[in-house]
Amino acid sequence: MTFSKRGKVALVICAVLAVAAFCCWVFQLMNGLGVTGMNNSTSWGSYIMMFMFMVGLSAGGLIVASSASVFHIEKYERVAIPAIICSLVCICLAGAFVLIDLGGIARIWRMITGPNPMSPLVWDMCVITCYLVINIIDLRFLVTGNKRGVEILSRIALPTAILVHSVTAWIFGLQVSREGWHSAIMAPIFVASACDSGLALLLVSLIGLQKAKLFDVGDKLIANLAGLLATFVAVDAFFIGCELLTTAYAGTDMGSFVLGQMFGGATAPFFWFEMICGLLIPFCILVFAKNRKRKGIVLLSSILIICGVLCKRAWLLFTSFLMPNVYGAAGITLGTKTAQMDVTQMWTLMGTYAPTGVEIVIIIGALAAGFAIWMVLSKAFLPAYEPAVED
Repeated sequence: MTFSKRGKVALVICAVLAVAAFCCWVFQLMNGLGVTGMNNSTSWGSYIMMFMFMVGLSAGGLIVASSASVFHIEKYERVAIPAIICSLVCICLAGAFVLIDLGGIARIWRMITGPNPMSPLVWDMCVITCYLVINIIDLRFLVTGNKRGVEILSRIALPTAILVHSVTAWIFGLQVSREGWHSAIMAPIFVASACDSGLALLLVSLIGLQKAKLFDVGDKLIANLAGLLATFVAVDAFFIGCELLTTAYAGTDMGSFVLGQMFGGATAPFFWFEMICGLLIPFCILVFAKNRKRKGIVLLSSILIICGVLCKRAWLLFTSFLMPNVYGAAGITLGTKTAQMDVTQMWTLMGTYAPTGVEIVIIIGALAAGFAIWMVLSKAFLPAYEPAVED
């Protein structure tokens, strides 16, 4: 396996970032989660945001790959291997971010010896493990040309891909104590965003592989996938609109507070970026066939959609942490070192959170490691480069 000069440089950079992230993670283990921006008010931070984001990217890739076999869409079968590679890398990163978020990772074995079957986190652990195994087996079948095995496995992989993101949604949707999370359509919202972000990531990877002359599916298929992406974006926007209308029409105090923060408060930049740059602009671009034939525009739209879904994870997670459900007295203690030293910051009624340098380095390093793994897997398992012949 040989890489070009640019590829080797990219791998070295990824390795350096990954080592830096590992060092920061060790520092976090030694000093506790207090080195992050999390506190008693905001108990989930950027790691869980990235976990949600990566599960969605992964599920979208496997949905596309499995649908090609289940519904006998031959033209989509050509992107099955790169889709599975993207799915495999993203689900590994999703699991990594959960482990990074654990303060007592040495006790992870208790999840196996004493699981709580009523906990959605246990459900998620089980379905993600099954999902990872399915990805590995599916990649093996695709590379070895076992079409019968792919057909059988795809009938299991497609519902599993939908389930893995649904269970992730239920981690939030079943927590009735947080306004903005307990929604009956939380799972459909997560699945819809998984479809558009996962397909967008696949398009970015296909265009990148084509430019690097490693794999080519042809411009016509990319344009076709871009049209499907526009449909996914429209469905995602519809579900978000339904949720916003229901929350606004109910008119509860907490619901009004959540919407106020999303529209013009602390999480408003993330919300409006997704609405405008992550949904509206890409849809208005990709809805026209002539734009879908221009790879540069498709690439830009796909990147905007991915960034928009990341912002969606941010406003969905953090908006509900802004107002703790604690009434009376002085509120809750943040538990941070600053709050312990300054009595005026010891108690709070409003949640505050900002990622620290440690969190940022760990996230960047983890993503760099994932990109390096994607490069290696693509080089190892994609067929020899041949310019695609358009149908």
